[in-house]
Amino acid sequence: MSSQSFVSPRVCIVKVISVILSVWFSFSVWAAEGKPNIVVFLVDDLGSGELECYASKFHETPNIDALAASGMRFTLAYSGATLCSPSRAALLTGLSPARLHLTDWIPGQKQINRKTLTPDWQTHMDHERITLPEAMKEQGYATGFFGKWHLIPRPRPLDLGDDKKLAEIAAMHDEHMPEKHGFDENYGGDQSANQGRSFFYPNYHKFPGLEGKGSEKECLTDVLTDCAIDFLERKKEEPFFLYFSYYTVHGPITGKPEYVEKYRQKLADNPDAGYYMNNPNKAAMIQSLDESVGRVMAKLKDIGQLDNTLVIFTGDNGSQGDEFVVNYRGNKGTAYEGGTRVPLIVTGPRIPNGVSEVPTIGMDLYPTILSYIDAPLKPEEHMDGVNVLPLFTGTGSIDDRPLYWHYPHYDETTPYSSAIVDGWKVVRYADDGKTEVYNLKDDPMEKNDLSTKNPEKTESLINSLDGYLADVGAQLALPDPNHDPSPDVFSGGIRDFKIWNESSKDK
Repeated sequence: MSSQSFVSPRVCIVKVISVILSVWFSFSVWAAEGKPNIVVFLVDDLGSGELECYASKFHETPNIDALAASGMRFTLAYSGATLCSPSRAALLTGLSPARLHLTDWIPGQKQINRKTLTPDWQTHMDHERITLPEAMKEQGYATGFFGKWHLIPRPRPLDLGDDKKLAEIAAMHDEHMPEKHGFDENYGGDQSANQGRSFFYPNYHKFPGLEGKGSEKECLTDVLTDCAIDFLERKKEEPFFLYFSYYTVHGPITGKPEYVEKYRQKLADNPDAGYYMNNPNKAAMIQSLDESVGRVMAKLKDIGQLDNTLVIFTGDNGSQGDEFVVNYRGNKGTAYEGGTRVPLIVTGPRIPNGVSEVPTIGMDLYPTILSYIDAPLKPEEHMDGVNVLPLFTGTGSIDDRPLYWHYPHYDETTPYSSAIVDGWKVVRYADDGKTEVYNLKDDPMEKNDLSTKNPEKTESLINSLDGYLADVGAQLALPDPNHDPSPDVFSGGIRDFKIWNESSKDK
């Protein structure tokens, strides 16, 4: 007989019934306590390797780490896209960017002799769709938006010169503010892709809802936190959905001077530490982010709602810029793990402490949040998201499913489509047809392209990818007949950034 312990069928049945009753009891308690509140922290350009609870040895994030220490931390969380606008739309709609045809940051980059043509892509979410905040309002929730929106139509490069089109786009501006997509209140959200020069007082007064707020000692992150805390105070007697979509840590990379100096000194005091991502300005921004999270959590406790609030902390895509990313290849915008992996931490009632290695993707939050508050799902809306509540609560698993990405543009990279199926990843570039295949279980750094060594697996992955693109009606990057192949004419983007390893830390 095997040395493994034997568990009788009766014991298994008892355990299953126990889990079911536990979950039923937990959620039925809300009938007495009131509906659970939801707080989402969505951070711009924060790779998972930038938090202490994931990998960082330089950044200091005690408040975010406390969320992980009390809740569920996900090691295989993916964003719906590797750039901001599409990943945000995916989270709010539960639909993939390829299905939405919202596949680039708004307004996108100008074509400069590219090998493929940019499709006629969309720069807003259709009002025919019911967004997550709209679904929350249907359930009686007060909804508040704080921070970066970046989902308002702006003229794309291909629109320039078309006066009629430009007028139509300008007329759509107000109809796609956060208030028109389900949020009762909006502080900071407009067409802005980043904070620009508005990180410090009084420049952040330009953002909606921030006029006259803050002080010389407060940065944009601070004043948005002030607004969020005020919202919590005013809405403490009703269920609320607080969506905090930070501008930080998107560039321009700048932080409070006293924090910048702190991290400069940290580098000076530890010259042999081998810190990766050791920009003192970014570390300062992340410290302000961490303090913001701590202040919101303290306010939840102060108003007596901490034990009745689900808190979700995540990012919109991988880290920005040519920086080392621990354990992953690539950065924001690229097809590789460094572009798609994000932190995901969940804490609150019925959420045990633990670590999940099951893959999730941004579109999953819509159906999962509805399930958590015991609201009817909307499968016709969040078509590309899966209810991963069993992973949140530690009460079960989910069926294996492939994950897909599609980017028919040039910017941080060249046009590509990619998929992960059973731990295997395929990346196909549209401009030259290059296909790469990686076994992520054995090669998480994506160093060994197996596309030619394993043609059967490559064909299977390509068939899965092509089937998905057809199913969602994806817009493809087609060859540009006017492309100039001369080598001295710019025609591409950056496909890859550095890979972090111990030997590269001094480079």
